Amino acid sequence: MDVTLHLAQDSEADALLSRSPLAALVGMLLDQQVPMEWAFKGPWTIAQRMGTDDLDAHEIATTDPESFAALLSAKPAVHRYPGSMAKRIQQLCQYLVEHYDGDASAVWRDVRTGKELLSRLESLPGFGRQKAQIFLALLGKQLDTHPTGWREAAGPYGDPDSFRSVADITGPDSLAKVRAHKQEMKAAAKAAKSAGQ
Repeated sequence: MDVTLHLAQDSEADALLSRSPLAALVGMLLDQQVPMEWAFKGPWTIAQRMGTDDLDAHEIATTDPESFAALLSAKPAVHRYPGSMAKRIQQLCQYLVEHYDGDASAVWRDVRTGKELLSRLESLPGFGRQKAQIFLALLGKQLDTHPTGWREAAGPYGDPDSFRSVADITGPDSLAKVRAHKQEMKAAAKAAKSAGQ
């Protein structure tokens, strides 16, 4: 990947995300119930604790589960729920080893349509439709992956000039806009729930 991502807002963590497709997938997997920057710094923290500059799906897939959970749980923890996330990361890596020989970029390399790419992403452990659409939008908007119909497959996350998700973060200003959008969505959901009671 020849692009510099700015999702962790940390130069070393973002450098890893930019060069490692697996790190980007793991960051996306971690992006729930924690701040976005924390989630996307996770892959770098994991790599450092494993004593390497990169992540290797084969190595993670075969690491002792208790040891891997302990690695994520060490302070500061990689995620609010380090034990369950350690299990999910290992499941993701095991799936990549089984289906793509451990090569995360093979998930999207040579895919012809956005629909096919969305289907592949949704098949990944820990990736529901929304997470798959956001990652598809990230691939299209920032990582030069443009299968036919990718914007449509990404749903609203594929909209140009929007600030809905990590796919739209290119620096501190866009991060603030995405965060504001998420707060607006939460407020609207809360108001709708209150009105329905």
